[in-house]
Formats: sequence, structure tokens, C-alpha cells
Amino acid sequence: MTGVAAGSGVAALSAGDKAEVLVEALPYIRRFRGTTLVVKYGGNAMGGSEELALFADDVVLLRAVGMDIVVVHGGGPQIGELMVRLGKKPQFVDGLRVTDAETLDIARMVLVGKVNRDIVAAVNVGGAPAVGVSGEDAGLLQARARSVELGFVGDIDEVRPAILQRLLREELVPVVATIGTDEEGQAYNINADTAAGAIAEALGAEKLVYLTDVEGLRRQPDDAASVLSTVSVDELDAMVQEGSVGGGMVPKAASCARAVRAGVAHAHILDGRIPHVLLLEVFTRSGIGTMVAR
Repeated sequence: MTGVAAGSGVAALSAGDKAEVLVEALPYIRRFRGTTLVVKYGGNAMGGSEELALFADDVVLLRAVGMDIVVVHGGGPQIGELMVRLGKKPQFVDGLRVTDAETLDIARMVLVGKVNRDIVAAVNVGGAPAVGVSGEDAGLLQARARSVELGFVGDIDEVRPAILQRLLREELVPVVATIGTDEEGQAYNINADTAAGAIAEALGAEKLVYLTDVEGLRRQPDDAASVLSTVSVDELDAMVQEGSVGGGMVPKAASCARAVRAGVAHAHILDGRIPHVLLLEVFTRSGIGTMVAR
């Protein structure tokens, strides 16, 4: 199943093979109907329009079989590209972008005005009604400044999920841009990995999925053959402390562990470059990537 989906495609299957695929998917469709899936999509996992269309197809199919889907997206590379085009040099402290007022405006333009719109349009074209939401809308992501040095980079104080719950009741697909706000209305750029985990917690999601540009969590960071199919939250904590998980994978790992401890059944780190990777994870026996569980 995995080899077919990632390689030759469903079109190469015989009618009998297609029937077997559907039969294999049936118990998972029954199991996950009515549950909530939060997907973090964006940044390095984003490709061109073709890759976005494939992702949108997955979202549409999952919605069609009765799952509630919330898409949370980043856009760090896209923010950096626009900054360079505007003649502004990105600066980082401990891997986090220093965000002054001008950089915050750029981040809002990219995340809310470009990336969010592209994802919403793709899902709508695919056949599911999607609605773009910023973390500023209805106070969804309540935030505070992380540090004076980083400027308008925020940490989440609280998720107020009422707007997402209302949209899900209407069978819509919320697509969330991760700009948060404080009680005074000051906006902050929020790490999308952290935001996705916090939203999954607030919604009591069945699954939290991170789409990235690696095969999954690796026991040895430089060894692609050391990808772990499953890992417990305690093992994940230990890997972060010993340095086996580093760089941009740290906020994903921390959010996975926190979400699972808070009641999210499973968290997954998947290679978003694989066509229909969401369907492979949800609807096949073997799954794909790394699953984080208790």
C-alpha cells in the first residue's frame, strides 16, 4: 500500500486491488468518524501547487468520511523570502526569528494574507468548505511576549477554541494562521508547531499530525535508517535531553509529548513530501513516520 501510494499511484492498481484498499480502510473510517484531527502543515513541508493539491485532497477525503479536520500552518521560509525581497535581513536568536514591528507586519502579510489563502483555496477547490482563521480571531490564541530580545515573538497563554468548535459543528475546515494576540490587542508571531499542539489539546483531538521534510524522528539525527516507528513520551523527553532531537524538531517533539500527556490519543511526525501521507497514516495497518504515544 505505502509503496503504491508513494510511487506508481492508485491509477496503476487493478479493480480488485482498489477494492482491497477500500476494505482495508473501512475499519479505520468507522473508528475515526466523528473524531478530530489537527494537522500542522507548512514551512519546509510545503511544495508547489501540485503538492498543495495532494494535501488538500487528503483533507477533503478525511472530512468526507466524517473526521473533523483543523489545519494549522506555518510559513517561516516564506516570511524569510519576503523579508529579503523587501531588503530586510532576517536575524535569529537560538533559532527564533527576531521580530520587530516591521517583521511582524511581514509575518502577518505572509501567514494571513498569502499562505492561509493558498491553503483555503486548495481545500475549497478540492471539494470541502474551508475557512481561514487567524489566532487573533475571537481571541483564539492568547499570547504574551517571550522576551524583549525577540520582540513580537509570543508564547501561548491560552487557547480559546470556541470559534473552531463552531466552524467544526458547521462541517467546515478551519485553516489557522498562527498570529496570536494579548488582552490589549498586541499581535505576536507564534511558533506553528507549538500552536498546533496547544490547539489539539484544547479540542481534545484524537490525532495531532506534523508534516515535515524528514521521514520521522530519528534515533541518530544523521542516520535516515534510524527512524523510529513508535516512541513513548518518556523516551521522547530523553531523546531531547540527550540531543538526539535537535533544531526545528525540538518544538515538534515537545508539543507531541505535551499533547499526548494532556489527552490527545496519538501524535505523529510524518514526511509531508510523500503523496497522500495523511491517508497512509490514518487508513492503513502499518502507518508511516513516527507515532508518539503514552
